[in-house]
Amino acid sequence: MNTKPALATILFPLLLAVVIGGLAGLGAVFFRWLIELGITLFWPGQGGFLDQYDLAPWYWRLAVPVVAGLILGPLLHFVAPEIRGPGVPEVMASLALRDGIIRHRVTMAKSFATATFIAAGCSLGREGPIVQIGSSIGSSLSQLFRLGPDHRKLAVACGAAAGIAATFQAPMAGTLFVVEILLFDLEVASLSNIVIAAVTGTLVAKSFWSDGALFQTPVFTLSHPAELLVYLALGVLAGLLSLLFMSAIFALTKALSKLNIPGWLTPALGGLTIGLIGLSCPEALGVGYDTMNQALHGHMLLASVALLLLVKLIATSACIGSGMSGGIFAPSLFLGAMLGALWGQLVLSFWAGPTLLPAYCALVGMGAVVAGTTLAPITAILTIFELSYNYEIILPLMLACIPSIIIVRLLHGFSIYETRLLMDGIRIVRGHDANRLRALKIRDYICKNFTSLPEDTPLAEIMTEVMTNPFPHFVITKPDGQLAGVLTLRDVRALLAQPGPADPTITAADLMKTEIATVNEDDNMEDAFHLFSNHHFSFLPVLSSVKQNKTIGCLKKDDLITAYNQHILKDHCQLASNFVCHLPDK
Repeated sequence: MNTKPALATILFPLLLAVVIGGLAGLGAVFFRWLIELGITLFWPGQGGFLDQYDLAPWYWRLAVPVVAGLILGPLLHFVAPEIRGPGVPEVMASLALRDGIIRHRVTMAKSFATATFIAAGCSLGREGPIVQIGSSIGSSLSQLFRLGPDHRKLAVACGAAAGIAATFQAPMAGTLFVVEILLFDLEVASLSNIVIAAVTGTLVAKSFWSDGALFQTPVFTLSHPAELLVYLALGVLAGLLSLLFMSAIFALTKALSKLNIPGWLTPALGGLTIGLIGLSCPEALGVGYDTMNQALHGHMLLASVALLLLVKLIATSACIGSGMSGGIFAPSLFLGAMLGALWGQLVLSFWAGPTLLPAYCALVGMGAVVAGTTLAPITAILTIFELSYNYEIILPLMLACIPSIIIVRLLHGFSIYETRLLMDGIRIVRGHDANRLRALKIRDYICKNFTSLPEDTPLAEIMTEVMTNPFPHFVITKPDGQLAGVLTLRDVRALLAQPGPADPTITAADLMKTEIATVNEDDNMEDAFHLFSNHHFSFLPVLSSVKQNKTIGCLKKDDLITAYNQHILKDHCQLASNFVCHLPDK
C-alpha cells in the first residue's frame, strides 16, 4: 500500500504552520522595530516614549499626529481601505466572505501605517494590527501553494495566533484568541496546527526580545473569600465601561459620516485631538504599557487614575473612530487597569483589607474589560494568566470576566469587532454553513427559463398556461415590464375550488399575490436562504441590479440546496489533494 499521500497530507500542513508561525513572529518583531524607529525619529532623546515626548516643544507635540493623519489618510482611504481600524474585523470578514483571501499589500501597508500612528503618539494598540499582519502572511502563503478554502482559512488562523502569541509571549492566549474570535466552526484536527504556529511565533519573538515580559505584574494572593465579591463587582463595572467604550468609538464614526467629512481627512482630525490631549496628559497616549505598569505597582493616586481613565477613553475613541489604523486590545487593557486601580482604591477607603491591593484589581480589571469588548472571556483569562503565571488569579478573573460579557451581551449583543462589521453591513454568523452560503452569488444560479404574464391576462389564457406550462408559477408584469406580482398553482386551485362557474372576466391581476419577497442578482445565497426559511416560498423573483424592479429570472429553493451541496462536495474533494499536489514526487 502506498502511504505517501496520507503522510504528506499530515506533514505538509504542520510544516506550513511552522513556516507561518515563524514568519508571523518575524513580522511582529519587525512591526515593533518600526514603532521604535518611528519614536526615535519623531521624538529624539533618551529613555522611553514618555521621556522623549516630554522633551518635545508644544507645537511639535501638536503637529506630529496631525501630519501623520494627513499623510496616511489618503493611503487608508484610496489605496488600502482594509487596513483602517483594529485589523481583527477585517480578518473576520476575509474568513467569512472571501474564504481567507487577503491582499498581499496588507502586510507592509498595515505595518507602516499603524507603526507611524503609534509612534506619533496616537492611542492605539499593536496587537490587532499584528493579527492582521500574521493573517496576511498566512493568506499569501496559502495562495502561493494554491490551497483550497478550508486550508486557506486555517493558514490565516495560524498567522493570527502566531502574531498574538509573539506579541504577548503567550501561545495559549494566541491559540484561544483565534478559536473564540476568528474561527467559530473550528475542527478539532485543526487545533494542532494553530498551536504549533503560536508556539513557533513565540519562540521566534523570544529570540529577539530578551528584555523580558511586557508587564511587571504583582504577585497575586487571595486571602479571604469575601474579596471575590469585590472582583465580581469589578466585572460589572468592566461590562458597563466596555459598552461606553464601544459607544464612544462608533458614535464618533457615525457623526463624522453624517457631517460628510472626507474619509482621507478624518485621521488628521483624530490626530488633532491626540495633539491637544498630549499637551496636558501625555500618559494616556501611545500603547500605554509604561502607565499600566505604574498601576500594576500601585504607584498611582486616585485622582490620576480617574483622569487617565477618562482621557484614555476619549483618546482611543478619537483615534479608532476617526478611521486610524490600530488595535483596541491594548487600550482595553489600559482602561481595565485604570478602572481596577480606581475601584481598588475606592474599596480600600471603606474596607482596610491588607491583601486587597489596588494593583490586584488593576490586573483583574485588565482581563475583565478585554473580555467585555471582545466577548472572548477565555482569551482574556489566559492572557492575564500567561502575563502573571499565577494560578491563584484564575478564580477572580473568572468572576470578573463572566459578568462583564453578560452585561455586554444583554445590553448590546455584539463584540467591538462584530459591531464594526455591522456598521459596514456585514453580519458574521457563528456557523460554517451560513458563511459558505454567503460566498455564493445569486446571479450564478438564476433560472432564466421562466414564464411571465401581463397583469391583464384573462382567465382562459391563464388556464391554458397552467395546463401546458411545466412551471408551477408565473411572474406577473405591469405594462412597462416591471414586476407586479406572482401567480402560483395554489392561487388557481383556490379559484377552482369555489362553487359555480368561474367569472371569465377575472384577470391575472385579480389572482396574483402582490406582497412577495424578491432578491437582487447581486445578493448572496444567505439572503435567499433566510427568505426561504422564514416563508413557504418555492421560488423567488430575481430583480436586475441595473433596471429597477425588472425581473430577470427566478431562484428556486431546490437550486439553492443543490448549489450548497455542490460547494460542500467540492471542498471535501479538495481536502485530500490540496496539500499533496504541491509536493515533489520522489
